[in-house]
Amino acid sequence: MVGYEEFVKKVYKLTGIDLSLYKEKQMKRRLESLIANKKFKSYDEYYNALLTDKVLYDEFLDYITINVTEFFRNPNQWEILEKDLLPTIVKKGFRVWSAACSTGEEPYSVAMLLTKFIDLKDVTIIATDIDTRALEKAKKGIYSVDAVSKIPYPEYVKKFFKKIDEKYYQISEEIRRAVRFEKHDLLKDEYPKNIDLLICRNVLIYFNDIAKDKVYRKFYESLNEDGIFFVGSTEQIILPYRYNFEPVRTFFYKKISFQK
Repeated sequence: MVGYEEFVKKVYKLTGIDLSLYKEKQMKRRLESLIANKKFKSYDEYYNALLTDKVLYDEFLDYITINVTEFFRNPNQWEILEKDLLPTIVKKGFRVWSAACSTGEEPYSVAMLLTKFIDLKDVTIIATDIDTRALEKAKKGIYSVDAVSKIPYPEYVKKFFKKIDEKYYQISEEIRRAVRFEKHDLLKDEYPKNIDLLICRNVLIYFNDIAKDKVYRKFYESLNEDGIFFVGSTEQIILPYRYNFEPVRTFFYKKISFQK
């Protein structure tokens, strides 16, 4: 009978997603809850169903890639970014990477914010995620009334969103055009380079220490000198100096420059 470890190996061959790099207790608990909720009796039975049931397979991918996001999540942190950090780092050719961007709320948030500082034609915003279905939704830029109603800046809703029916809004073409969405696996793919602002929030909490260490070091290599790394509200880096990051504000780290 297939246990957790064998299931993880099979999932890797099937999907390319390496669950062994996620925290085992947390992921195992999530999977066993999912399997029970779907009325399967074992990893074996559930895995075999994934091979033949596309709806179940898609639900599984949604579940393990943890697509939870919202516009301007933790607004006070975005306020720090706007008032204390962006004014000192934004320049023509500014490059942003929103890693693990899910359905696009985060990169669109930063695009809207940047309109206060610079013409979006002079900015590159790369948004990546492992889930291609989430990326397809992100590219369309269509969001529920509930999601848009939570945006803490009414002026952005008025300026950048158009109501398309009673249930949905679409974000403006100007903002959509500013963001380039790409499929990317943080645990195995090459990272973008020459990044001035790197945003990766509420994702690394699911990775084990080995994976997290690897990602932090690769993030360092991605950033330009003095580039800023913006993390989630539960993801403060322990001993950031070992990765050559220094805290500049809570949840914000700067790449330490060694140039003379």
